[in-house]
Amino acid sequence: MFLVNRRQFLAMALSLPAVASAHASFIGEAGTADLIETMLVRAPVPRHTNELWVLVDDQEATLSVFRGNALLERFEPISLGRAGAKTQRVRGDNVTPKGEFRINRFNYESQWRTFMSLDYPSPAHARMALDKGIYSQTDYEQYFDYYRRTGQPPQNTALGGAIGIHGLGRADPEVHGRFHWTQGCVAVTNEQIDRLAELVGVGTRVVIR
Repeated sequence: MFLVNRRQFLAMALSLPAVASAHASFIGEAGTADLIETMLVRAPVPRHTNELWVLVDDQEATLSVFRGNALLERFEPISLGRAGAKTQRVRGDNVTPKGEFRINRFNYESQWRTFMSLDYPSPAHARMALDKGIYSQTDYEQYFDYYRRTGQPPQNTALGGAIGIHGLGRADPEVHGRFHWTQGCVAVTNEQIDRLAELVGVGTRVVIR
């Protein structure tokens, strides 16, 4: 079985070796139980001055695209999961997971017009699941075994999967404008998802807070 040591966990949790040392300080400050919340405090800081990245704000119901610290576009209102946004999500609870992710796939033939898949559950979510008893030690080791072999997180664990940013497809725009209605994804209008697809790409960092 593939065992993950602390250094490997830290590197995978942010997906970028250059920032692993910063992530190590997060654990030292907060401990693994508060890992994601602590990461989110600093996640809205650009990795470099020209970074293109996305910020999804639960409280403001907005999706903003930045180049460094400069706001390029903002979409509102957006819709999140029917059960709101939380750091810990489990399969079927209709929660949008808070955290730091990367876009890893585009599906232009989705029922939601375009679906931008996020690499949820992240290693940080896996660690939190282990700490809270949602994952067993075996589950945790299998998560990283899959991640090591495929470069992507498994989608069929107790944490669920298939989380992304998508349009409405044929969903009701009036419902979208008034309620959070998704099963955990971030939804924008069809026009907005078309525009967003012009701005972002595979590898774009997405912060949901």
